[in-house]
Amino acid sequence: MDDSWIEHRREDGERIGWIRMQGEQFVAVDVLGSDVTGEVEWLEAEEALEERGLSFLAEPWSLQQPDGSEVRVRITEVSPEGVRVVEDEFGAASAVGSGAQAYVLPFPIPSTLRLLNG
Repeated sequence: MDDSWIEHRREDGERIGWIRMQGEQFVAVDVLGSDVTGEVEWLEAEEALEERGLSFLAEPWSLQQPDGSEVRVRITEVSPEGVRVVEDEFGAASAVGSGAQAYVLPFPIPSTLRLLNG
């Protein structure tokens, strides 16, 4: 992320991403720092972020370990400073919590973090 990214918020004030210039067009970027669109008009970038929203953050994710194994995780915190995930061995958000292994990932997220079944 750099200073040229323009923050985009929902009506309730919650940040749902950014829009950055790409040549004469714009690219929508979600809260994880991932491109949501290719080069599009400004309005299309806004609409893509509104459609994407934040609900995808509640889905289960897979984090690839250095040894190649996969760990099921849930996202617990997101900011331009980093993304925090915790192991989710039981497949339910209520199972995530104390004692679970936590990982702090850079922003934008690395390719080792992927939406499970995504």
